[in-house]
Amino acid sequence: MIGGMQNYELVVSNLIDHADREFGGREIVTHWADGSRTRTDWSGIRQDALKMTQALQAANIQKGDRIATLAMNHSRHLVSWYGAVGAGGVLHTINPRLFDEQLIYIINHAEDKVMLYDAAFQPIIDRLRDKLPTIEKYICFDPPSGQNGFEEWIGQFNGDVTWAKMDERDPCMLCYTSGTTGNPKGVLYEHRSTTLHAMAGLQPAAFDFDAQSVMLPVVPMFHAASWGLPWAGAMAGVKFVYSAVNDPAILHDLTISEGVTHSAGVPTVWLAMFQHLDATGSDLGKLRMAIIGGSAAPRSMVERLMKAGIRVGHAWGMTETSPIGTVGSPTTNWHELSFDEQVDIVCKQGRPIFGVELCTVDDDDNILPRDGETSGRLLIRGPWVLQRYFKADEDAVDENGWFDTGDVATLHPDGTLQITDRSKDVIKSGGEWISSVELENAAVGCPGVAEAAAIGIYHPKWDERPLLIIVRKSGNDVSAEDILSYLSDKVAKWWMPDDIVFVDEIPHTATGKILKTELRNRFKEYRFEEV
Repeated sequence: MIGGMQNYELVVSNLIDHADREFGGREIVTHWADGSRTRTDWSGIRQDALKMTQALQAANIQKGDRIATLAMNHSRHLVSWYGAVGAGGVLHTINPRLFDEQLIYIINHAEDKVMLYDAAFQPIIDRLRDKLPTIEKYICFDPPSGQNGFEEWIGQFNGDVTWAKMDERDPCMLCYTSGTTGNPKGVLYEHRSTTLHAMAGLQPAAFDFDAQSVMLPVVPMFHAASWGLPWAGAMAGVKFVYSAVNDPAILHDLTISEGVTHSAGVPTVWLAMFQHLDATGSDLGKLRMAIIGGSAAPRSMVERLMKAGIRVGHAWGMTETSPIGTVGSPTTNWHELSFDEQVDIVCKQGRPIFGVELCTVDDDDNILPRDGETSGRLLIRGPWVLQRYFKADEDAVDENGWFDTGDVATLHPDGTLQITDRSKDVIKSGGEWISSVELENAAVGCPGVAEAAAIGIYHPKWDERPLLIIVRKSGNDVSAEDILSYLSDKVAKWWMPDDIVFVDEIPHTATGKILKTELRNRFKEYRFEEV
């Protein structure tokens, strides 16, 4: 026996149809690299996506073909998200910050047929074009004046077409991991998983979107499906405010002038914004929700936003989880807690939303208690979690469907997740674990510290001891003694770094995370003085 409900396929083209029908006049604003600002709306996005669908059909794009984008955040990029899948294709967003070798590998592995790109990345296209044999067509989103590009390409068509017929289990989007070790791996999202993920993102416990929301996504559209925001935004009819450049002065101007209520970005984005606010004496206007992901947010960052009356949605996820895994939201006893206790909760990574299951295991794969103390390898499963990497021969999950995230974490009795480290980054000292993440975030709170990284250095007695690597704020001469004094009541005594070194900059991955592999290689010959 089957149920009595309609067979309504969960395909993402339904999202843009809904946005057009119910929120057609809701604005989509773009600040372009040349300083100009354009406005369209959800109906305009849908109409252009239909035109792009016709253009792809004219280019003989078949169901399942990959359409690549090498672009920042703007309305034309948003059009391509819906135009690519509307033609039955698979949208492949590419991170332009990757090395050439990684870009060549990714594009050829994906066998992309069409490349849509920003003019800012023309040098990349020129360098790599001869090494990309599968790409048949290149289209520039914002060509120099007098040259044809995206608008002229889709402008040949009238949009009088229907979306390609798709099954909800068909692929709609492809994202590759950053590939810090080995070649990047492709994560192939389905229409069904993407739609369910978008619905989950609307929850008050997640992005808290409604038709009054004005979202400025600083997270790039090429990073982990832009955290699912373009899909969830269409579902809720939010006003999107995009910037093709991530200058804090421009982002702040957009925040104020466009009445931004929601924003999303990695911690480095918020640190840059704070520096701008400090320099100008400005505030964040109507902003009421700050979503922070990509890496753990320092306590000082969380405190500053919360003191300004802004809710902090501290999130955890990864490309393999579409990416929402957990998001911080007020607990049942929120109003009974002191401010410091509320900050304590927000500094953790939040709780799973419906659709996500988490557990931690030890080295023998035994499930660990959710006691808020025991750390172990973090596993995840759910309808928008990876089953198998693109073109891989074997599943990436165990026999029970659990995917090993590579993170080390603690689960609290109420389900709250606390990431303590990446499994390869944890510092093991005297048989105990020291969280490099918590040590770094504590150090960033010290006046004069712009950025911090902690790595384990060999020690003959303790196996490893922490070395703290610091970038000073411009014009500041904070000393090692200042930092140690500041940390003395912030972390356990045995967590205190055995030494502190100062550098001009800390290396980052293409997605903005601290590149620990490079730091470990740079300091592989380092030895503490007493050793």
